[in-house]
Amino acid sequence: MEERLPGGLSARDFLRRHWQKKPLLVRGALPHGRAWLSRRELFALARRPDVESRLVERRGAHWRLERGPFDAARLARLPRRGWTLLVSGVNLHDARAENLLRLFDFLPRARLDDVMVSYAAPGGGVGPHRDSYDVFLIQGPGRRLWRLERARRFARVAGAPLDLIADFRPDTEYLVEPGDLLYLPPGWGHDGRALEPCFTYSVGLRAPRGAELATAFLDYLHERGFPDAGYRDPGLAPVRSPARLPEEMIAFGMKTLRRIRWSPREARIFLGRYLSAPKPEVVFRPRRNVPALAGREARLDAKTRLLYSGRRFFVNGEDFLAPPRAAAALRALADRGRLDG
Repeated sequence: MEERLPGGLSARDFLRRHWQKKPLLVRGALPHGRAWLSRRELFALARRPDVESRLVERRGAHWRLERGPFDAARLARLPRRGWTLLVSGVNLHDARAENLLRLFDFLPRARLDDVMVSYAAPGGGVGPHRDSYDVFLIQGPGRRLWRLERARRFARVAGAPLDLIADFRPDTEYLVEPGDLLYLPPGWGHDGRALEPCFTYSVGLRAPRGAELATAFLDYLHERGFPDAGYRDPGLAPVRSPARLPEEMIAFGMKTLRRIRWSPREARIFLGRYLSAPKPEVVFRPRRNVPALAGREARLDAKTRLLYSGRRFFVNGEDFLAPPRAAAALRALADRGRLDG
């Protein structure tokens, strides 16, 4: 059976026509009666120290950003207009958001990041900005006006607490209602303004940058042991230019760096560990009295990232090689998130 995007468009057609090419608006992609989070439930998550949350307020031309966790008194003092509360990783704490994320399982799990839920008062938003990754914006209760501009080199607002676009010139507008889905490729400028109290569910995609990967990979190689050698210069003679970098020391550095080696296997293991590692704010709480699996269903914790390549499995930043008889079952568990106990 062919995978389909919420709303009925086939995953194959979506990836061919729109993925990283142009936006897509799907009216009524999700039913209006879907069990959305309530304002009270989202505010409760924003008060927790193990949940990443932000509060964005606009006062005239000025923007203010606060980071959670927030106490109840702060949330009770919010004005009637012009603010947005954003809570990241809601799928790690609420099954409804996790089920929403699973609607996009036609994409590699290593690319899916999380579900961020925002609640905005009338006039609320985070200003015109661009994301470096693909994003699906699903409208919950309430209406929002989205303005879009094709990807280009945007100027930034100097000194702003947010990465805002200074020269935003939108050429497309969409008024979205509950259940509508808007897909945006990386780099497109967009600005969403709440017309009334409203929720937006953002399904973001992971897109690690080269410099980020290189830094993490060097850390990984360092853990496995860099080649070590002490610099020696027993034939050193007096110098006339003490600030000049010695050629012998440059040659030593080049020789040492050339000894740093890695194989395709090490790159594969690093990527699996890196892409399965939980975010810093994720906390695992061990369960007591775990029941026997016989006759039950095994499910992955929503906070657990289980990826694989062949018989090697990567779970929450670690890896192991599974026995041949167990590998097929573990792959099914990783793909589906659940398995017959």
